[in-house]
Amino acid sequence: MPGGMEAAGGQSGSLFPRGAGITLNQTLFDGFRTRNNVRTAESQVLGAREALRNTEQNLLFDAVSAYMNVLRDTAILDLQRNNVELLNEQLSQTRERYEAGQVTRTDVSQAEARLAGSRSQVSLAEANLRASIARYRQVIGVDPKTLAPGLPADRWLPRSLPAAVQVALAEHPAIKASLHGVDAAELEVKVVEGELYPSLGLSAGLSRRSDVETRGDARTAATAVVRLTVPIYEGGEVYARTRQAKETAGQRRIEVEVTRDQVRAAVLSAWGQLEATKAQITAAQTQIQASEIALTGVREEARVGQRTTLEVLNAQQELLNARVNLVTAQRDRVVASYSVLSAVGRLSARVLALRTPSYDAKRHFDQVKDLWIGVRTPDGR
Repeated sequence: MPGGMEAAGGQSGSLFPRGAGITLNQTLFDGFRTRNNVRTAESQVLGAREALRNTEQNLLFDAVSAYMNVLRDTAILDLQRNNVELLNEQLSQTRERYEAGQVTRTDVSQAEARLAGSRSQVSLAEANLRASIARYRQVIGVDPKTLAPGLPADRWLPRSLPAAVQVALAEHPAIKASLHGVDAAELEVKVVEGELYPSLGLSAGLSRRSDVETRGDARTAATAVVRLTVPIYEGGEVYARTRQAKETAGQRRIEVEVTRDQVRAAVLSAWGQLEATKAQITAAQTQIQASEIALTGVREEARVGQRTTLEVLNAQQELLNARVNLVTAQRDRVVASYSVLSAVGRLSARVLALRTPSYDAKRHFDQVKDLWIGVRTPDGR
């Protein structure tokens, strides 16, 4: 009776109704939505892996560029400082010849002006080197110490431009990521369409109640219900989302072609840049040889009065420019080779055999796949 009081056969007492139950709901068929949702998630995971590979490529290329920039700017600073020493010596010789009456005050002023300009170039080279060191620290994480000469990545490159394009279209992570995006979009269409299908579910329950009417009584109840739900009318909302999903899938297909064109263009551009830097190195080496011979001849002719001080200064400047051009071309040659390697999709720590721990995305995925419970990540967080 209410209040937990019992009155039967002249006896009275308190009742304490209590009970426990468990209910189990199991979907038997949902229009394949669960299966397609799982496949969609797997496609997204595979696409994220390719995006990670692309990020790795970009990071390694930034590291190569930062490394070579430090080498280039260090060499240019050394050349500029050496040029200051040469111009100091040239100025001293010009002043001696001026005191001996062999040249005019104009020659001395020309040497002084060229020396002042060279000192400003040293300051500029020092500023460029500091900026390159800061970028190196940002990308690589440590300050540059003693850097070894940079080597091009020719041994990892395809042998020809057509081969490079073929490899890029087959292996570049950006293309693979966009293809997985197409898969996910097409599966999403099936997920939405699944809402139009009937759904079938099973619901089972078990409960036990005690002291409901009299002390000591116990009741156990079990139920099992199979429920079939058939959608009849939903106002056109599911049909609209289905059409939207199909349009999105079409957009993803177009994005694949756009990505292919971008990758192909990047390969052609990088390959052309690589060929150009090879020619620039050859030209710079020839220019240095010719400038050295010319400078030696101009100096000898200046000693006998057949050349002016300005001509000697110009010859020195041409030699300096040729050496700077060579240093820049050598840097560009190395960076361009890694640019081609990145454009074909093969710039990675595994290909370069770097001595660094590698992240295994599949192993990480397998550690969390099919887990029913748990909030910790594989690394213990």
